[in-house]
Amino acid sequence: MSAPVVLLVDDEEELRRSTAQSLDLAGFVVRDFASAERALDFVSPGFNGVLVSDIRMPGMDGMTLMAHVRDIDPDIPVILVTGHGDVQLAVKAMREGAYDFMEKPFTTQQLADMAARATDRRRLVLENRLLRAAAGKRDDLEARLPGRTQAMIDLRYRLRAVAATDADVLIIGDTGTGKEVAARALHDLSGRATSPFVAINCAALPDTLIESELFGHEAGAFPGALRARFGKFEHARGGTVLLDEIGSMPIDLQAKLLRVIQDRAVTRLGSNDAVQLDVRFVATSKADLEAEVAAGRFRADLFYRLNVVTLRMPSLAARRDDVPPLFLQLVTEAAGRYRREAAEVPPSVIAALARRDWPGNVRELRNAADRYVLGLGATPAGEAIADQGEEKLAERVAEFERGVIASALRAHRGSLKPVYESLGISRKTLYEKMQKYGLYKADL
Repeated sequence: MSAPVVLLVDDEEELRRSTAQSLDLAGFVVRDFASAERALDFVSPGFNGVLVSDIRMPGMDGMTLMAHVRDIDPDIPVILVTGHGDVQLAVKAMREGAYDFMEKPFTTQQLADMAARATDRRRLVLENRLLRAAAGKRDDLEARLPGRTQAMIDLRYRLRAVAATDADVLIIGDTGTGKEVAARALHDLSGRATSPFVAINCAALPDTLIESELFGHEAGAFPGALRARFGKFEHARGGTVLLDEIGSMPIDLQAKLLRVIQDRAVTRLGSNDAVQLDVRFVATSKADLEAEVAAGRFRADLFYRLNVVTLRMPSLAARRDDVPPLFLQLVTEAAGRYRREAAEVPPSVIAALARRDWPGNVRELRNAADRYVLGLGATPAGEAIADQGEEKLAERVAEFERGVIASALRAHRGSLKPVYESLGISRKTLYEKMQKYGLYKADL
């Protein structure tokens, strides 16, 4: 495993620089930032290190930064640095999951010792995840892209296979299927995991500043350009650039993007000197880009440059058997976010949800889980879950049970021992239920 990293965030430049130097001498790889927003680009579920942040900062403060980090991975240790009057706030942060806090003034040796303990803890967490994955248990990728249907098993296999390479990837899928989640996983499973992951929403780039945002500019390049500025491509050096909804990019800009991808170099506005880029490009699209090429709305050469590898995100309608376990997982996650008790979900509700089409896919299902935990029902206001005739509760439970067993059999490719062990039933019970529901290994 690579050397532990300390992300150090403090808006006081002199203190930040001296602390960074001391931690560097103590053997840590240190990345220091004046703002919380910059540090978040380096945080991922595969992050090998610890975050040290001042609490009081302009813009995003340390408490908000910690909340964002815990949303990405709750096991990343966060050490908060406090002033004399912030101890109560730090204690509150400890209750909300901070690893520890350090009160100013402190010695650099005290901080180095605390960071060493935190990085040891983080190392054990990451090693345990790898061991669980090697043992065939649920790992980090399956937690992000859950599902036992063959479509999801194949997707995770392809994603793991390509993640370790530097190949550019095109991710195709409907809205809400998890395209950005898959892109982030590609970054976190790669050797670029400790470098920036820069997401660019191609549909929201401002027309007047689009080239400056992407390529950067020199001072005086245009009215108002008072100082030189890195573009998003330069900011991502060493890491990954996500071109979200690439089909929305204006056709004239596509030619310039093609040159950047081909040459792995960018020229700032107002400059003649190319800056070399070490980045990986991942693009997403909900539109069929081949059809967009045929219609003249997307450059064919850019399409073929981007789709070295294509990953297709299956819709929920294409993996209906995943809906029940996925909804239950999302309910558990929502209960944690809203600090509610995990709600029991009756089989009748599960069966009804499994019959829905879910055009908004996982995003829509997550919203349904949130509403359910908040006591508002699993469907939008005014919409009832359709009752399929006079179907009895036992029939709905049986429908759900058959789906769970069929998904498990597919996930384990018909091997019965891991199926009955994962479901917590005996071999005899599994055989009986397979006979009851007409499930046969040869059909899987």
